[in-house]
Amino acid sequence: MTSTDPALERQLREIFDARDRENMQPTIEAFLAVLAEHPDDAAVLYEVGGSYDTAGEEETALGYYERAMSEGLEGDILRRCLLQYGSTLRALGRYDESLAALDRALALFPASPSVRMWHALSLHAAGRSDAAVAELMELAIDEVRTPDLVRYEAAVRGNAAYLRDLDSASIRSSGR
Repeated sequence: MTSTDPALERQLREIFDARDRENMQPTIEAFLAVLAEHPDDAAVLYEVGGSYDTAGEEETALGYYERAMSEGLEGDILRRCLLQYGSTLRALGRYDESLAALDRALALFPASPSVRMWHALSLHAAGRSDAAVAELMELAIDEVRTPDLVRYEAAVRGNAAYLRDLDSASIRSSGR
């Protein structure tokens, strides 16, 4: 279960807000100190993972993300963890695992633009550019409701469907 202790949540937010993305070591140390006091807290584990991830220590981050999810993350923090976990797997070249994590995130949070964006990025990294462009087209037409896009909504959706069909055919022909 995700932490609901308001004092702990405030402490995590303060550490996060004070981070320096160019020098993550003080942030990592601060989160590790909190983790020493709350060793099984899912939210703390997630923040430690995120700090290592930002510092470029992706392999270390993965273990914390996995532990955070096994400790019962839920709600928006689970969405963020799955997104970051999938993104980190993509950065490490583990595309199938990345897509699996982001597919799970999409199933749980289908309306999340950030999950859809990172899912498209992982599709592209996995060599599935047709599916990636389709996803981005659908994201744009769902989220950018300007008159000039709305006018072409049917065409955008039709082209996205066509690109998804191309992706499916490519997957079938390659035996993936």
